[in-house]
Amino acid sequence: MSIGTILVIDDEKRIRDLVKMYLLKEDFRVDEAENGIIALEKIQESEYALIILDLMLPGIDGFTLFKEIRKIGDVPVIMLTARGEEFDRVLGFEMGADDYVVKPFSPRELVGRVKALLRRSNNNQFDTSTELNFDGLSINKNTRKVLVEGHEAVLTPKEYELLLYLTSSPGQVFNREQIMQAVWNYDFFGDFRTVDTHIKNLREKIGNKAGQKYIHTVWGVGYKFEVHP
Repeated sequence: MSIGTILVIDDEKRIRDLVKMYLLKEDFRVDEAENGIIALEKIQESEYALIILDLMLPGIDGFTLFKEIRKIGDVPVIMLTARGEEFDRVLGFEMGADDYVVKPFSPRELVGRVKALLRRSNNNQFDTSTELNFDGLSINKNTRKVLVEGHEAVLTPKEYELLLYLTSSPGQVFNREQIMQAVWNYDFFGDFRTVDTHIKNLREKIGNKAGQKYIHTVWGVGYKFEVHP
């Protein structure tokens, strides 16, 4: 299986066929799975550039399958569901999903989000500037490895992108809307609590003490990355 292939996981053949048709028109290679068991077997055996995952799956539900996907690797994942409740969106992002699309959806919009996500992923993968180094913190932009005091911090793709965005301009204060647009690449309907959750998780993963040292809350505004002695 080519690393440039997109896996579409949905129990509705009509949805799979629709998404596949639009992706093929844009010259993407497409594989598909009708349930979580088949999808997990494919993911374990093959490499994919991106996964489109329906949450309402028979057998293994989408959230459970997503956890298994993250155990295997950090392939970008767009969650797809008929449920549009805020809880589902926030939970999906908190788990580390890269994007979230609610049915019924525009196939063209979905393809646009696929392109944007792959573009960001490829830009990070092939960035020739190798490392960012701060006091006790290093970020290798080629391998996406983050070290805190010499120990690797295992980040989700969104946590990594968030850290990379904040470190792009040390000392600059970014509000939640700027962060959402830069890291998630679209507006989140005015609800930016997922940014706060990702900041909290990022601080915990790079160490509570280090997190307070590097990522600072600017009350009433947003967040900034700044190294304090």
